[in-house]
Amino acid sequence: MADKYDLQERRRRRLRYRLRTRGGGRVRLSVFRSGRHIYAQVIDDTQGRTLAAASSLEKEMRDGLRTGADKDAAVVVGKRLAERAIAAGVTEVVFDRGPYLFHGRVKALADAAREGGLQF
Repeated sequence: MADKYDLQERRRRRLRYRLRTRGGGRVRLSVFRSGRHIYAQVIDDTQGRTLAAASSLEKEMRDGLRTGADKDAAVVVGKRLAERAIAAGVTEVVFDRGPYLFHGRVKALADAAREGGLQF
């Protein structure tokens, strides 16, 4: 019987396959959330490079936030990532939520990135 991590890995692979086939060559905005922090990065899979990244671990964010594991932190990370991606010349991305459902912190980060100017 498959355990929780096998199911997460299956979900992640299924999603990445769909992103590759339907993404149209756009770069990927990947999200990782842990119990304490949230991380996001814009990745160009054709070159294998990270173009922009932001996380709630950065010093400026740690000082200004109550915790790195709430929606407020996700909003700040999403806006900061959008600023950095636009500075790197990226405006259109494909959202890669990984094995996480699109709600809560993941949704807050996505909405903040959209407000910051990214299109997906």
